[in-house]
Amino acid sequence: MLFALHLLDREGAAELRQRVRPQHKAYLAEAAARIAFAGPLLADDGRTMVGSLLVMDFSDRASVEAWLAAEPFTCAGLYAERRVH
Repeated sequence: MLFALHLLDREGAAELRQRVRPQHKAYLAEAAARIAFAGPLLADDGRTMVGSLLVMDFSDRASVEAWLAAEPFTCAGLYAERRVH
């Protein structure tokens, strides 16, 4: 089943996002076969990253939550808000 993950960064976390981004991208690469879509959410300036949007295939919501709990941006405390649909 496809799940949409809408993840918004906490205020002032741009440096943290850049520092943890290599680990985040490596984690996504491990799950590449399950990713339908993944990319950054941008501010109105079209350049500043303010979150992430992922659409991924998981068997159930518990699997999504487990994957998200181990995700590097989550572990680093980057996200202020996480929604899974």
